This record gives sequence, C-alpha cells and structure tokens, in this order.
Amino acid sequence: MAAGVNKVILVGHLGADPDMRYTPSGQGVCELRVATSESWNDKNGQRQERTEWHRVVVWGKRAEVCAKYLAKGRQVYVEGRIQTRSYDDKEGVKRYMTEVIANDVQFLGSGNRDGAGAGGGGGGAGGGGRGRDDAGGPPPDDLGYGGGGSGGGAGPGPDDDIPF
Repeated sequence: MAAGVNKVILVGHLGADPDMRYTPSGQGVCELRVATSESWNDKNGQRQERTEWHRVVVWGKRAEVCAKYLAKGRQVYVEGRIQTRSYDDKEGVKRYMTEVIANDVQFLGSGNRDGAGAGGGGGGAGGGGRGRDDAGGPPPDDLGYGGGGSGGGAGPGPDDDIPF
C-alpha cells in the first residue's frame, strides 16, 4: 500500500503576535495564529466571506526567527503538515487540538492588511532543501507531541502543561 500525503500550504495574515516559548530542554517553539479567508457569491449574488483560523507551530531556530521578525497583521506563507493531538483538561475531559507543524515559513507583504505603506519583501524561516534538520524535524517528546505516525505519546496534561 502506498504512503499517504500530509501536506498543508497556507497564505494568510497573523491574527496576533507570535507566541514564543521554550521546552524544559531549551528547544524553541513558536505558535502563530494564521487567518485565511475565502469569498464567494451566494445564490442571491451577495458576496460572502469566511475566515478560518489556523494554529501553526514552528520549532527550533525557525521559531526564534519567526518570533523576532513577525508581528500581528503580517502576511505569511506556511508549508507543513497537519497533526492532531489530545490531552485531558483540568476537569479530566479529553480535548483535541489540530495544528499545522510548519517546516517552512516565508514572510510576505509589509504586515499592513489594507495595502497602504511600503511594499513587502522576502525573508523567511524555512530551509532551502527538502532534507530535515533539527528545526524541521519532529517536535521533542517532552511536550507530549507524538513524533511521526507511530502512535506517539498520549498528549500533554492539563492546559498549564501545554506550551501555548
């Protein structure tokens, strides 16, 4: 049987400043809240728009670059994979969280959503090649993220143990 494909590409704007944290072992992890929008005309010809929010997790040196250079409103290109994890909250209820684990983040535009101001440019926190390095590999197990597809860990504990 052939292997599946788990690839996500997003182009959107940050809805908040990056949230940079460090694991107990000292590895950087940065959460980005990325908004993507789609628009269409309904059956009455009225323009409709829907915004979808994505939780993007960036690890290692890439995380530090994102935290340093990105801010709310900045447009980004994100490439990565979807991962769902579960944990038990403080009341013992099992919760699920779906995230995009980024292996490439490119900085687009100037961060000004209305198009005014300076034109944006390049920059990015991705790798040039397709190989994996420390920053693009699976997250460390000390946060309860399951690495790879072999089952992984049981997930983080209460909300206080989640890095975001």
